[in-house]
Amino acid sequence: MTTTSYMVWLIIGCAVVTWLPRVIPFIFVRSVILPDVVLKWLSFIPVCILSALVIENLLDAESGQVVTLDWPIFITFVPTLIIALLTKSLSITVVAGVIIMAAVRFFM
Repeated sequence: MTTTSYMVWLIIGCAVVTWLPRVIPFIFVRSVILPDVVLKWLSFIPVCILSALVIENLLDAESGQVVTLDWPIFITFVPTLIIALLTKSLSITVVAGVIIMAAVRFFM
């Protein structure tokens, strides 16, 4: 596969379009002191995003079917959540989750 100048410019354009919406808010808020209410509201965004990703994976929604739990993922989720709450360590939680998921897939 050859790389043309069109492809290079396309990749650069995609990078700029992806980068700008992430950087522009920081440029505008850099010199502004945000009220405590806004800062508290912003602190919930990572939790909401993570919760949405986890719940989406826990539920199995095939077209035309009733939404059910994806049992292998649920069986992995419960001990991983307990490990996360006990250790409060992201790296330990991720490693434990991967190991538990591998065990669940091996035995199911």
